[in-house]
Amino acid sequence: MLNALFASCICIVLFTNCSKPAPPPEKKPVKEENFLLIGVIPEQNIFRQLDRYDPLAEYLSEKIGTRIKLIIIPVFGNIVKNFDSAGMDGAFLESLTYALAHTKLGVEVLARPEDLNGSSTYRGLIFVRKDSGIKTVRDMRGKTFAFVDKASTAGYLHPLVFLREHGITDYRHYLKEIYYTGTYEDSIYDVLNRKADIGAAKNTVYERLASKDRRIKDELAILTQSPDFPENGFAVRKTLDSSFKKALKDALLTMHTDPAGENVLRDFGARRFIETTDNDYLPIYKYTKETNLDLATYNYGTNQ
Repeated sequence: MLNALFASCICIVLFTNCSKPAPPPEKKPVKEENFLLIGVIPEQNIFRQLDRYDPLAEYLSEKIGTRIKLIIIPVFGNIVKNFDSAGMDGAFLESLTYALAHTKLGVEVLARPEDLNGSSTYRGLIFVRKDSGIKTVRDMRGKTFAFVDKASTAGYLHPLVFLREHGITDYRHYLKEIYYTGTYEDSIYDVLNRKADIGAAKNTVYERLASKDRRIKDELAILTQSPDFPENGFAVRKTLDSSFKKALKDALLTMHTDPAGENVLRDFGARRFIETTDNDYLPIYKYTKETNLDLATYNYGTNQ
């Protein structure tokens, strides 16, 4: 009797559980190493760069349930190499750097920031000191040009296109000297402090520094600027688990709807992140064709 009663109770419990199954808890993606390694290009002083990206990394870590570690890559082109050698999972990439990483490694861009004025693009600037006497390409002959890095759009590709458009295909002989500063900030200050006659940089970095240092507006003159290019896009390695790709993309694209996310965005200097695809980089691919730059074989890691 007892056995029959016990069996009946088990059947009732099993039937109840089967008829109304509890929904499985929502699981966040978990990486075996317990963190994602995200690279950042060296647009400006490393400490200021980390100050800008650290709060964003902390916010994303909380949203996806996995810690994000940042790594500043000291050379633009090296961020492409580090996707493999350093085991990077993603990176914030300048447009030419992205085009190189996409071509060589198949990285996938997910999103990019839209600034407080609603722009999600930047322009390359070429500038001189106002008292330099340099107003045209002809005036640049025999002068010193501070490029940034051979994997930089604003700091190398745009000046290259600009010089070619004015008939200068052998800029090394046309100019007295060229060198690579490594960051946009250094290019700006090298011209400001008379180390170089001509410099190149992104307008966003230029304007950010100019808002804090009046000398930049008072003493520098912009000679020309490029068409619009996509602002630094967040891209991930092609082998990253799809659950991480989705979690990261969702967190970025919705953070402007979250009060905590709004605060992070404000400090980052952005209004929101917008969806980005490889098609947004068509202006970069056009520039590389104009300069006969083969992205698959380009020796971007040697600033010589």
